[in-house]
Amino acid sequence: MTPLQHKCRTFSYVFMAFAVWLLLTRGLLAGFLAGLLVYSLVTIFSPHLYKLVGNNLARLIVVGIIGVLIVSGLVMLTWAGISFFKSESGSGQALLQKLADIIETSRSECPDWICSHLPDTSLELRSLITEWMREHANEAKLIGADAGHTFVRVLLGMVVGAMISLSSLPPKLGALGSALEQRISAFALAFKKVVFAQVKISAINSVATGIYLVLVLPAFDIHLPFVKTLILLTFLLGLLPIIGNLLSNTMLVTLTLPFGITAAVGSLTFLIVLHKLEYFLNAKIIGNEIKSKAWELLIAMLFMESLFGLPGLALAPILYAYIKQELMTEQLV
Repeated sequence: MTPLQHKCRTFSYVFMAFAVWLLLTRGLLAGFLAGLLVYSLVTIFSPHLYKLVGNNLARLIVVGIIGVLIVSGLVMLTWAGISFFKSESGSGQALLQKLADIIETSRSECPDWICSHLPDTSLELRSLITEWMREHANEAKLIGADAGHTFVRVLLGMVVGAMISLSSLPPKLGALGSALEQRISAFALAFKKVVFAQVKISAINSVATGIYLVLVLPAFDIHLPFVKTLILLTFLLGLLPIIGNLLSNTMLVTLTLPFGITAAVGSLTFLIVLHKLEYFLNAKIIGNEIKSKAWELLIAMLFMESLFGLPGLALAPILYAYIKQELMTEQLV
């Protein structure tokens, strides 16, 4: 290796470290992962069409399919939301009355020190919600702004990922370009391994949730509505690290509340136990993909969470897989 190549390789490692720091500290992680997901899907599925239509057209077809699916999903979610809130069951008064009914049902099972703080009527519940929203108006604005920014960044990340997947590298790169291409390719490979391991984890989580909803709860004469939809959403949301489990957990506990506080607490306990086991399951499945022990990933996840919070926890398996791959390439481990 020439001195120039050595300098370029050193710079490429510094560049990657700086890029990871920006992703974790400037709110860019969601957009980056979305773009990398689109790029990975195109590079995985386009070779299957290569022999039929050619490489460039194959990639264009895959990008088109992904775009249609994303747009269709957004349109369907928007339409469903508008239809629900325009319907009688989705009106503000109906939702408040439903919440009041849930609270009334739970009164007979919750302790007095909790029941004494619950509202008695839907009017009192409306008053409490209005007062809470007034007190936390600024926080709500910030959350809404952050959610909007994240959504835009995700869409832009997908567009950039699609554009990169449709382009091709020049036949000959310079020393710096070659070094950066090696770093980025290694990171993309680590991402593919971890993400498709996450698909397996989400499938296992969905099966466990389905057993709980279809077999366990009915055994106690609790029949939740929208069981099939909830299982499907559990799988889809489970593909999102961390936040997906939080969303599916919230839906399950909310649907269980009308059947009493005991049923809701039982569902919450099930979810806590399941997801504590999933910490080790995640480390085991992902560890097999990246040739790492479960305890290595757990330490990496705890370390990154302590430094960067939820973004660090979400990126930890990918980053650890990338770092270990680089060390193995250099024959250091």
